Amino acid sequence: MMILKVISFALVALFLYLLFKDKRGDLAALILLAAGVVIFIYCISQVSEVVNFLKNIADRAGIDTVYIQIVLKILAIAYLASFASEICKDAGAGSLASKVEFSGKMFILVLAIPILMAVLDSILQIL
Repeated sequence: MMILKVISFALVALFLYLLFKDKRGDLAALILLAAGVVIFIYCISQVSEVVNFLKNIADRAGIDTVYIQIVLKILAIAYLASFASEICKDAGAGSLASKVEFSGKMFILVLAIPILMAVLDSILQIL
């Protein structure tokens, strides 16, 4: 299973972090950062299967692919903002982490406007 690879890698990185934490805090932070990036890249490579599945479902259901693309962008922003926020928190920059989270929420709101407009148009057509 793929999660076992991720967990194993994370535990090795954690061991290295704990080994260097007291002696070389700067190196320990870099170990955490590098491990997080490697895990993120590994997980992103698996996302293409989900995207293809969603596109197939949208085609079968007759849903406009523009809306699926918007939803996927929103998911990407949410995951990326969360990942960057956690990295900032690990580095001890909690205030920067909260600003990354806020900006992610704002970008999601901007991307959601076309979907909200489509929902409102559908409601108005029903009425």
